[in-house]
Amino acid sequence: MTFQEQIQQGIPNQLPQQKPYETNINHAPKRKEILGEEEKKLALKNALRYFDPQFHAELIPEFKQELEDYGRIYMYRFRPDYEMKARPISDYPGKSEQAKAIMLMIQNNLDYAVAQHPHELITYGGNGAVFSNWAQYLLTMKYLSEMSDEQTLVMYSGHPMGLFPSHKDAPRVVVTNGMMIPNYSKPDDWEKFNALGVTQYGQMTAGSYMYIGPQGIVHGTTITVLNAFRKIKKEPQGGLFVTSGLGGMSGAQPKAGNIAGCITVCAEVNPKITKIRHDQKWVNEIHEDLDALVLRVRDAQAHKETVSLAYLGNIVEVWEKFAQEDLRIDIGSDQTSLHNPWAGGYYPVGQTFEESNTMMAENPELFKEKVQETLKRHAAAINKHTQKGTYFFDYGNAFLLEASRAGADVMAENPTLGREFKYPSYVQDIMGPMCFDYGFGPFRWVCTSGNPEDLQKTDDIACSVLEHMIKSSPEEIQQQMKDNIQWIKGAQENKLVVGSQARILYADAEGRMKIAEAFNKAIKNGEIGPVVLGRDHHDVSGTDSPYRETSNIYDGSRFTADMAIHNVIGDSFRGATWVSIHNGGGVGWGEVINGGFGMLLDGSDDADRRLKSMLFWDVNNGISRRSWARNEGAIFAIKRAMEAEPNLKVTLPNLVDENLL
Repeated sequence: MTFQEQIQQGIPNQLPQQKPYETNINHAPKRKEILGEEEKKLALKNALRYFDPQFHAELIPEFKQELEDYGRIYMYRFRPDYEMKARPISDYPGKSEQAKAIMLMIQNNLDYAVAQHPHELITYGGNGAVFSNWAQYLLTMKYLSEMSDEQTLVMYSGHPMGLFPSHKDAPRVVVTNGMMIPNYSKPDDWEKFNALGVTQYGQMTAGSYMYIGPQGIVHGTTITVLNAFRKIKKEPQGGLFVTSGLGGMSGAQPKAGNIAGCITVCAEVNPKITKIRHDQKWVNEIHEDLDALVLRVRDAQAHKETVSLAYLGNIVEVWEKFAQEDLRIDIGSDQTSLHNPWAGGYYPVGQTFEESNTMMAENPELFKEKVQETLKRHAAAINKHTQKGTYFFDYGNAFLLEASRAGADVMAENPTLGREFKYPSYVQDIMGPMCFDYGFGPFRWVCTSGNPEDLQKTDDIACSVLEHMIKSSPEEIQQQMKDNIQWIKGAQENKLVVGSQARILYADAEGRMKIAEAFNKAIKNGEIGPVVLGRDHHDVSGTDSPYRETSNIYDGSRFTADMAIHNVIGDSFRGATWVSIHNGGGVGWGEVINGGFGMLLDGSDDADRRLKSMLFWDVNNGISRRSWARNEGAIFAIKRAMEAEPNLKVTLPNLVDENLL
């Protein structure tokens, strides 16, 4: 069968041959056993409903074995034989160009060069899933190949509920992931209901088909590292940045450090992913000996070298060793997946990677105890360095939250509302006041032709738009504009493309609309093929996350999720091609609600109309919320937006004299 025929077939009418378990693939760790006997039967019934009853007798023992071996039913047998990658949009079967664009983006999320655990349909973060099983993938792709622009596909946490009649301006796909009743959003609830096959953790861009490989976070991390050095009034050259994690998201850190121009030491316990990052040239060197690492860092500091060094081992060993050797760390953070601390997101010190994985599955209570002991040691070692002047920030991965729950010394001596921890979130100190409040966030695009020349042309278009805009931009946003012009000019030489021909930069609403309008015009003129627009959920408006995206909201509303819900509703009726809303994100199940979108630009007048309507709302919804929280930059930005758009009228806060209070 051709690729198109396999897509259109969906779930095959005959059982494919079983596939061997490929040991050279980076697989998800075994999930802990959480289902009782009756619940295991229910999980099997739930999985088998995708298949004709004639196959049930053969599939039951196989799916039962998967549940026992891996803690989940992935349906490995149904993994497609074709190569998993984003193809040119013209290669996909179907009646709707918008649907074809979504198929392209789904396959990009599962590309072996992009996905963390591709055979388990997990893109990044240890549990950020596109689907829960391969039947869902096959059925979704079939529906997309059949749908017209008068239908909408409804996705329930990876499950394609079906195609429903709608209209051309409605989203082609509406995605929800993990939208639990609030009292059922504890970590074990995810384990249980995911094992039952009824919900999944979509992370941010994994379950919304908008991940573009580590490039997305390379840019955000570059901006963060540059601004962290600005905050301590030091040039990055010769400065030392210490952190950990080389996974799907965290793997961006050493590359970002290189672009920023500093020395980066990044620890990782997984040998396979460490090798992948080294092979991709996202990290320059791998070290396994701490004494040799210390000497290498001292040499790099002496010569003001720009270099990234991976330490294959536990990050706690690095912090403790550097303290013992009195090695100065300028800035420090952590990006292990502590939103997922008990299932592979963070590993205890003093054990091998394999020993930890065995304990995680077979003795989860002891594993949790070891993780919490490690978090206490980790925090204690960081405290030694910060007392000597290291600037440490939480990278929004729930490090401080989980360390506090473990009893680590991370709480502020004199806490205030929103500043409970000893160290700030990077959003509180850097991204919130410097970027999000002014409307700058991670705008991204994918060239659906798959042609690198199209990407170069879009880079040139974006750069030209920004260079024109900066001539008349106010002083308050000059630095943000300069950083992004510098970024886009260096994007090609930094070889950031992994998977699809994609790009990201931080832009405000005006910048996003003008760049998108210029793209659409170029498509109309036949200069480039169609382009998919999107963004990270980690943005101005899409995400309500009290310890990350909205951590610099101090009016008491940071635990509310109205903004994210309004964002996805507003994007839906303003012309997004697909929309998503998730529970979980990068900080943990029950800790955040986050939404995203995708939009196909095809050169049409309809696309031009939609992009202006939707992108304006997508950013200014968040600026409005931030201005109401009395954030100075956001008040400035929303007043500027109202001057530009007479139909925008936003309630502004009146400020109270603190002396009166």
